Amino acid sequence: MSLQAAIDSGIFRFYALAILSLLAFAGITIAILRWRWPQKMDHAWRSYLGWLMMVPLVIGAIFLGRFAAVFLFTIISIFGFKEYARATGLYRDFFMTGTAYLGIIAVGITCLVTDPNLHTPGWYGLFIVMPVYVIAALLMVPILRNRTAGQLQVMALAILGFIYIGWMFGHLSFLTNANHAYGYILYLLVAVSLNDVAAYTCGRLFGRHPLRSEISPKKTWEGSIGALIFSMILPWVMWFSLPDFTPRELILTGLIVGIGGQIGDLAISVIKRDVGIKDTGALIKGHGGILDRIDSLIFTTPLFFHMISFYHPIQ
Repeated sequence: MSLQAAIDSGIFRFYALAILSLLAFAGITIAILRWRWPQKMDHAWRSYLGWLMMVPLVIGAIFLGRFAAVFLFTIISIFGFKEYARATGLYRDFFMTGTAYLGIIAVGITCLVTDPNLHTPGWYGLFIVMPVYVIAALLMVPILRNRTAGQLQVMALAILGFIYIGWMFGHLSFLTNANHAYGYILYLLVAVSLNDVAAYTCGRLFGRHPLRSEISPKKTWEGSIGALIFSMILPWVMWFSLPDFTPRELILTGLIVGIGGQIGDLAISVIKRDVGIKDTGALIKGHGGILDRIDSLIFTTPLFFHMISFYHPIQ
């Protein structure tokens, strides 16, 4: 991935033009409707402003190349972990959170450096075993501080946060080293977002039976099944984005996005319900926090990544 490679990539140009055109069309439509019904469209307008901030930032980073994309994804991981740490109370322990931050940065670095054995971009072996070293470092913190009281809880929270937000989401950064990086990354970002939209739309239109009433009362089985059907069809429609995929891999892609995206959403909802918050933050206007926006990606990205690496070497 590089600036010139993005310019030369038909897949990147298609996604960039389609997404930015859709963003402009949506803005004009919402602005007109908001002029007519200001109160009813207020939430939609705030949500649109959030997309207006996020979409150009992500497209711009991918356009600039591998370093910019990995840098952005790593920053997102750091802010996502910060929201998690604040919500769970882990943020009060400076040494645990600081060690986790360093681990997240280390994950980003492994995606950028050259593999000393294969001489290819991204140190795959170190990336895969990074949780071993970071967990060892987190377990060392109470030993170095000679402290026992309350340490099991903070260690468990720090390890969960790093693995889930730092390392699992970090697979998106390592995808920048793939041969079809633009197709993989942009498909995943678009497919997961559309899966969320399909679940919401089908739930509103046909929803009758709660999916998990104690975790997310507004989600329904009808919405979940509708999103899965949509996500199973999408890879075939956008096969151009996954040119090296066989029909079997397209089916697996649909299952990963359709099921994994919803599990990721529910997993973060479990945490939010348990600690008694509605949103993990307020950084993104109309969307809540970083984790509220990337929850589905956190779960689907590593599944998608390792499905690809099973059939096609990432490097």
